Amino acid sequence: MPAAAAVATAVATAVASPPPAFAARAASVGGSPVREILALTERPGVISFAGGLPAPELFDTEGLRAAYDAAFAASARRALQYSTTEGAPELRAAVADRATARGLATGPDDVLITSGSQQALTLIAATLVDPGDVVLVENPTYLAALQCFGLAGARVIAVPCDEQGILPDALADIVARERPRLLYTIPTFQNPTGRTLPAARRAAIAQTAARLGLWLVEDDPYGDLRYEGDHVPWLAAHPGAEDRTALLGSFSKVMAPGLRLGWLRAPAALRRAAVVAKQAADLHTSTVDQLAAAHYLAEVDLDAHVARVRAAYRARRDALLTGLPEALPAGSEWNRPEGGMFVWARLPEGHDATALLTSALTHDVAFVPGSPFFTGPPDPRTLRLSFTTHTPQEITEGLKRLGAAGSSAGVTSNR
Repeated sequence: MPAAAAVATAVATAVASPPPAFAARAASVGGSPVREILALTERPGVISFAGGLPAPELFDTEGLRAAYDAAFAASARRALQYSTTEGAPELRAAVADRATARGLATGPDDVLITSGSQQALTLIAATLVDPGDVVLVENPTYLAALQCFGLAGARVIAVPCDEQGILPDALADIVARERPRLLYTIPTFQNPTGRTLPAARRAAIAQTAARLGLWLVEDDPYGDLRYEGDHVPWLAAHPGAEDRTALLGSFSKVMAPGLRLGWLRAPAALRRAAVVAKQAADLHTSTVDQLAAAHYLAEVDLDAHVARVRAAYRARRDALLTGLPEALPAGSEWNRPEGGMFVWARLPEGHDATALLTSALTHDVAFVPGSPFFTGPPDPRTLRLSFTTHTPQEITEGLKRLGAAGSSAGVTSNR
């Protein structure tokens, strides 16, 4: 046998060694139960209160189609070419103008365009967090943020909250004791609770951050979806927060999530570091999507479109709130969010939201148990209900099914 063939035979018959193990952070962070529930609810006929999904029938499909046509007509070569990491200048300018109109003076150079605000959060974590660093979050909080900080190797600590959000005095105590790198917060129509942090608390948090040395990461995907009550200024607009706040925004809830367009407004040094992190991640956000969005913002009255979306979502929220007394067990509690996409509920003592979900799925209705959103010991009685995806009539039917699911599971409703 030739020598080369003998070597090949020996290699083929040798016992292969396994490849090295995954990084510890990859093994320690689990998948999203919310995404798994969404997969279960894709079968026809299911009424799902699970996903925080915009209503597809409310997308401005004609306006967006025209915007893409305009992007190609203006310069197909540019639309299909690589572009700068920071983002298309006209889209950065449009974002800056909208932020300024909401009371936060912003220029185009203050903005980085990202592939959804989720990427902005990932860039901030890559830029600010080393393994072992402390990150503070609300409890409960956005599940994908917990995944993001887990992958960064952070030690995540919950800040005490009440029905209005973070308690500033408790925050100050934790910052002084733990010396965290950053506080991550969704102060307006929070996910999963739907609550909004009052302006006075925002001012106190900004002062605590300035006094004790803390980065603030303000996530605002839902701020345009206000149905009642007064506008509350961004945390970033309060004295003390100017040089330490990363503000994350998104077009997913007001245009379409399939665009995967978000933005980051941050102090210059942090923004430059985020640009380098983005270069390592994806070089830049899709050029054609950015240019189409810029054309859309220039030609379409986005505020008028959002007003139509708000009117529809307000009716859907009200339908959910009207039907909950008949759908949930006697003694359940829930809030009335002034905007956003979610109602947060809590079942009575002795009940478990995951057990209720198991029964609900057999009745072709779904929601998200609250436990995965918690840092530390969860509250198994909590659940999140999204009201944006279905019409008021579908919501009413879904709540009837939920009430039947509770009855078949031995749960007594409020009827």
